[in-house]
Amino acid sequence: FIAFKIPDFYPPYNLFTLVLVAKDVNILFDELEAVGSPCKDDDSLLHPGNLTSTSDDASRLEARGETVPERNKSNGLYFRDGKCRIDYILVYRKSNPQTEKREVFERNIRAEGLQMEKESSLINSDIIFVKLHAPWEVLGRYAEQMNVRMPFRRKIYYLPRRYKFMSRIDKQISRFRRWLPKKPMRLDKETLPDLEENDCYTAPFSQQRIHHFIIHNKETFFNNATRSRIVHHILQRIKYEEGKNKIGLNRLLTNGSYEAAFPLHEGSYRSKNSIRTHGAENHRHLLYECWASWGVWYKYQPLDLVRRYFGEKIGLYFAWLGWYTGMLFPAAFIGLFVFLYGVTTLDHSQVSKEVCQATDIIMCPVCDKYCPFMRLSDSCVYAKVTHLFDNGATVFFAVFMAVWATVFLEFWKRRRAVIAYDWDLIDWEEEEEEIRPQFEAKYSKKERMNPISGKPEPYQAFTDKCSRLIVSASGIFFMICVVIAAVFGIVIYRVVTVSTFAAFKWALIRNNSQVATTGTAVCINFCIIMLLNVLYEKVALLLTNLEQPRTESEWENSFTLKMFLFQFVNLNSSTFYIAFFLGRFTGHPGAYLRLINRWRLEECHPSGCLIDLCMQMGIIMVLKQTWNNFMELGYPLIQNWWTRRKVRQEHGPERKISFPQWEKDYNLQPMNAYGLFDEYLEMILQFGFTTIFVAAFPLAPLLALLNNIIEIRLDAYKFVTQWRRPLASRAKDIGIWYGILEGIGILSVITNAFVIAITSDFIPRLVYAYKYGPCAGQGEAGQKCMVGYVNASLSVFQISDFENRSEPESDGSEFSGTPLKYCRYRDYRDPPHSLVPYGYTLQFWHVLAARLAFIIVFEHLVFCIKHLISYLIPDLPKDLRDRMRREKYLIQEMMYEAELERLQKERKERKKNGKAHHNEWP
Repeated sequence: FIAFKIPDFYPPYNLFTLVLVAKDVNILFDELEAVGSPCKDDDSLLHPGNLTSTSDDASRLEARGETVPERNKSNGLYFRDGKCRIDYILVYRKSNPQTEKREVFERNIRAEGLQMEKESSLINSDIIFVKLHAPWEVLGRYAEQMNVRMPFRRKIYYLPRRYKFMSRIDKQISRFRRWLPKKPMRLDKETLPDLEENDCYTAPFSQQRIHHFIIHNKETFFNNATRSRIVHHILQRIKYEEGKNKIGLNRLLTNGSYEAAFPLHEGSYRSKNSIRTHGAENHRHLLYECWASWGVWYKYQPLDLVRRYFGEKIGLYFAWLGWYTGMLFPAAFIGLFVFLYGVTTLDHSQVSKEVCQATDIIMCPVCDKYCPFMRLSDSCVYAKVTHLFDNGATVFFAVFMAVWATVFLEFWKRRRAVIAYDWDLIDWEEEEEEIRPQFEAKYSKKERMNPISGKPEPYQAFTDKCSRLIVSASGIFFMICVVIAAVFGIVIYRVVTVSTFAAFKWALIRNNSQVATTGTAVCINFCIIMLLNVLYEKVALLLTNLEQPRTESEWENSFTLKMFLFQFVNLNSSTFYIAFFLGRFTGHPGAYLRLINRWRLEECHPSGCLIDLCMQMGIIMVLKQTWNNFMELGYPLIQNWWTRRKVRQEHGPERKISFPQWEKDYNLQPMNAYGLFDEYLEMILQFGFTTIFVAAFPLAPLLALLNNIIEIRLDAYKFVTQWRRPLASRAKDIGIWYGILEGIGILSVITNAFVIAITSDFIPRLVYAYKYGPCAGQGEAGQKCMVGYVNASLSVFQISDFENRSEPESDGSEFSGTPLKYCRYRDYRDPPHSLVPYGYTLQFWHVLAARLAFIIVFEHLVFCIKHLISYLIPDLPKDLRDRMRREKYLIQEMMYEAELERLQKERKERKKNGKAHHNEWP
């Protein structure tokens, strides 16, 4: 079975077929790159940093009268002869003592057939650049070993049968579309290149069947990303010392033998000429103009071009990010509708009216001594703000977002299947991964037979693995306890400072002490979050290395899971406290619960606890996204600017014009050590904010959408202009992140159910409307049924029952001219003169039962809808499945015909040479 791609929106490619006959090819080495030639750090291979000088090869070509492309010699993308394209760059310092390892390594590089050339830096003679080029013979040999898929035949499109009625409808629709404007989000096809492999069947490259593949030019048959990947594959398997573990470029980078290793960008991303009049200079320039530029923020991403330049793994990240951003549009629209619904119904809200008109209701102080009595009407603004987020549409939005998360993930499966088919990833399987050097060094004495390769390999005993996992789990638990301790510190800060702000001299802060306490606590919490993130990265590295994972993918998955757990708990612990614990266990006036029998626990605002949760989410979300965007783009910009500034100060501004491409790329920032981990983690945490507490903050999807529109272009700009070109690597999906997304989707259903039932006043209002209000027993729940709700939700407290340490300094005489005897507080308790003073009323138990029932019904209903949607949406689109089956049949027919044609040609040649056989088939 051979997988192939579906075409994208690119125009058809004008293709002519060049049939090549496979022949035995002997690998010829360049004279400078002969196997036996020396490979010193400072030898005949090293040329000074002068772009105008030529190598011996170029001199010989010119002596024979052959022309040398002058442009290739000067753009820094080719060897000094102007013909051998640079596929990979190694960088080291001459002062580095690891000379012998480099000598052996570079000698073995030439033995593999790679061509090498060295050049010293223009700004620092201690820095040496090793330029590597892979000839056609080497590329073909290793492409066959790596099963690199290449185009071999033009696609034959299968058009499904259409009925006459449907054809007529299509004609009418096409006529109507002529009057409509063109799709503004589509990129101009004329600016995009024709990517040949999008329009061809592909198969694993084979030198024996080379005549089957479409080869116009051997130099461009393998694109630059594929060439770099093949060279990197070779470098990872070259020895630098005797011994089975002394192998690979990664180890040389780890021990400092080489300072850097990277493929080159395809030239500058800027051009003096307009891309519309003169076209793109290279693919990097094209990506900058049609992808990384701010002027195209509203257009679709050229994913095929991104994949060609950066590889499938990075292409999948941007495909997922684009899909997530596109899916945020309906969520942001509905969330904005819920918010606007609250705005339009604000004047008709009976609860807000009663709060604003309650000038005769005096509320008890919210803290000890310094907090004064206050009228309920003083919290009118907060009651109105609460209604904007907590209204009749909140439950609908929570259900919608739970369903939205499922639809997003299910349709991403389908989108990923199409992309995998388009990019030849359907049948691609990761090759057997190499064992990590640290694992080999630790367990080299114990070996067992690998059941797949049949070769002996280091072995980790089960008891050793379990003990390490237990220690690692203990470390994770300890770090989570550190986060809980930090949250506990924030809680203490809140209960202490609320009294401080209540005694503040400024009336603005004194009258809004709770809001000031919440705002400052959120900002301090954000600072603690950012500080702990630095600690978590080091702890996650330590624990992951302590586990000794066998392969790089196991190490990456383990590190990813730890970092996500740490970051998620760190970012959301305070939010969980405000949502589910703030004001829930405070007791009541006269019998307050206290921390360490000293600090009175914080109460909710008279208008409810939802305003605190909204502030927490809004501030954290905005600050976190702003900080991440600055660190992602601002830090590399500052670093690159500082590097250019030092070069200008030392060598003058005119020297930067003559820098070759390898030196320009070396001065850029390297990609993160963990690859796309930071990019994925940022978006996954944002997805959690968007779904987990969305019932309390309906504007979260809108903020996420605005951030992601900027994020796509920021990441694109960073990849194209500020980072060295990463090595193109393949991947079939987004890995462990998909499982994390599913877990967040499940958690969001539970948390939203609790937010609606416990944090918001939706259930108490519903119980009052149907059971205790003017419409009790009538089956109605309109605004007229909410008359008297505020008074029914407040209990009465006798001021003389205050504890000595809770008794306020003021006696409340400023309200009525006489000392107050009673004040009100939010709870369902009996009055002080009842048989059981301050005991729970029957309404409290009705509300509690309704809350528990709502949680159970909401969760079961939403989970049933989620599972139903998952069942109804197939992972593979039907048209894609049919196309795969159809093209599988066609490809088998074409392979059979190609082999038959080749055998017939061979038979004719034998007849001409008089070597025909009578029993020959066919």
